[in-house]
Amino acid sequence: DVQLQASGGGLVQPGGSLRLSCAASGFTLTRTTVGWFRQAPGKEREWISCWKHSDNRPYYTDSVKGRFTISRDTAKNTVYLQMNSLEPEDTAVYYCASGSRIITSTMRMARAYDYWGQGTLVTVSS
Repeated sequence: DVQLQASGGGLVQPGGSLRLSCAASGFTLTRTTVGWFRQAPGKEREWISCWKHSDNRPYYTDSVKGRFTISRDTAKNTVYLQMNSLEPEDTAVYYCASGSRIITSTMRMARAYDYWGQGTLVTVSS
């Protein structure tokens, strides 16, 4: 059974940090492109980062560059999103997703990903 599970969300003060995890079962997550998306209340789901398997490197949307870091642990079949210097605007439900046929032109598109985790809520507030 293929499953993705996102975890690590919570309540954090502005300027704080959280590390999200995306763990997979039923397939080797780190042999796919893994993306992180988020959806704030009343807004559309947006892509924020991915580790693109074909060129083995991370990509970030501009609003999180320098603050968020995506990484992989092949032994644990898990991908992480380290989030530093969090801002209230980062408040959202965060989702991880996996895709095996992701290319540069599609990596920001939710429909390009095959499997999704259930989402984890990040709230940045004082």
